[in-house]
Amino acid sequence: MNENDFETNASERGQNMPDTERNAYRRAFWIALSTTVVLAIVASVLWWRLSHAGAAAQPGNSSLNSEAMGATAQASPANASGLEPGSAGETQTTNMQETPLAPIQLTPQRMQSIGIVLGKVESKPVNAELRFSGNVQVDERRQAYVQTRFAGWIRKIYADATGNFIGKGQPLFTIYSPDLVSTEQEYLLAKKNAEALQQSTVSGVASGASSLFSAAKERLLQWEVSLGEIEKLDQSGKPITDLTIYSPVAGYITAKNALPNMYVQPETMLYTVADLSDVWVLAQVFQSDAGRIKPGDPAEVTVDAYPGRVFSGRVDYLLPQLDMTTRTLPVRLVFQNPGLKLRPGMYVNVRAKLPMGRQLVLPASAAFHSGTKNLVFVYSGEGNIEPRAVEFGPQVGDEIVVTKGLKAEEEIVTSANFLIDSEAQLQAAAGAFVPPPPGAGQAASMNVPAQSQANVDLTTDPEPPHKGSNIVRVKLTGQDGKPIAGANVTVTFFMAAMPAMGMAAMKTAINASDKGGGTYEGKGDLGSGGTWQVTIRAQRNGQIIANKQLTLNATGGM
Repeated sequence: MNENDFETNASERGQNMPDTERNAYRRAFWIALSTTVVLAIVASVLWWRLSHAGAAAQPGNSSLNSEAMGATAQASPANASGLEPGSAGETQTTNMQETPLAPIQLTPQRMQSIGIVLGKVESKPVNAELRFSGNVQVDERRQAYVQTRFAGWIRKIYADATGNFIGKGQPLFTIYSPDLVSTEQEYLLAKKNAEALQQSTVSGVASGASSLFSAAKERLLQWEVSLGEIEKLDQSGKPITDLTIYSPVAGYITAKNALPNMYVQPETMLYTVADLSDVWVLAQVFQSDAGRIKPGDPAEVTVDAYPGRVFSGRVDYLLPQLDMTTRTLPVRLVFQNPGLKLRPGMYVNVRAKLPMGRQLVLPASAAFHSGTKNLVFVYSGEGNIEPRAVEFGPQVGDEIVVTKGLKAEEEIVTSANFLIDSEAQLQAAAGAFVPPPPGAGQAASMNVPAQSQANVDLTTDPEPPHKGSNIVRVKLTGQDGKPIAGANVTVTFFMAAMPAMGMAAMKTAINASDKGGGTYEGKGDLGSGGTWQVTIRAQRNGQIIANKQLTLNATGGM
């Protein structure tokens, strides 16, 4: 049977089929088709939800979860916990929460018990410091090189060792030079002729002889024959065969090439003499600090060899070329060297002082770093302490420059030996939901809103709560003692940051579901043991009917 025959037979069977059977067949076909489409849609939805739930559970998607939580918090401003009421036991945990600042008030006894010390914001001239290291070197402008301006043989050596100190004008060596002896003879002859022809009546004879004498003497001076040696030549009337060469400066011999019977040329470097009364310190400053330092800035140097000794100097020059390997800029400083304590090659510690003008400053111990904010606790009297956000400049020694947020002469907290719970109190004052009462820090509960319409009782399982998973139960009753149903209940646990222990702020919000009889139950995780600030908030018909704050101590350690 071919395909045409099959279609023809099917058509004939359909025409011979009764109407009731034909309708039943069509109805069954459409039911099967609709069921298949619905199952396909359900399967697609389930697959999509499972795949996105798995992606959200991956560590790499923490930023997406945070954005989703932030969007939820913005979508429900009426909810003080930042969460919309949801299904039973729904929990959201967020670290490093930014919360509003609030002042606190402490009793004198409490201030004394935690060791509060007060100070003031000062306005005064400030010098910033830049610390780096360097090496002592010879001041090149105080070095002298000894050479002769004529060839000859060295006869006798007086300065015979490197490192010896030589005074200015002290003898270094003697030298015999045939050229020098010839010049001395010419000088003596010119002098004799000038004296003989001085009374001549012939025009130009006396002046010519005098000119020759002057030229011979100038030649000796150009060869750096000292006036003392020329005077000896005048007195003796004979050439000096062994001419003494003297040191041009006072200092230490840092290089010596002169040897007895050595033949020297004018280009021969015989001695190097360094004056160490002033020295250079060559140091390296990081590229980021290159714009802060300038020539003329005062500087100090300390050396391990002389504990407690400080040498004063100044920045002399910033070299133009940056070291591309270390990304540092060479800096040259000049220091006086009394007693020649700073010796070339010494490793020294440099402290450059950078004038900053008049600034507001406070003790570094008064600064409190709270996550992304810098806080200072301002004392306004009678135990009132206001945590205030400020902006800091550079730290100068034990003080910090304040650029915004404070005024001169304001009183601030500068020191306190906080216990862990006391530190949590001060942080809670900078980030809790409501200001704590006077003498806060002790485990106590209070009802904040005067318009509360319900009584709130909180229990936990286990009791007390511990680090990890906990069940919270809230009992809501009206003023008449009757249970309240149909409310949205949120229990928020908050623990302030503890920078001294390296702990960030923690917050856990639990949405409790209605279990009937005025009882609401939810489940959540606490990230640490210790003292938690707990806020219980209940809403019904868009109005807050209860808002209670208390503190709970959880077990389990940090």
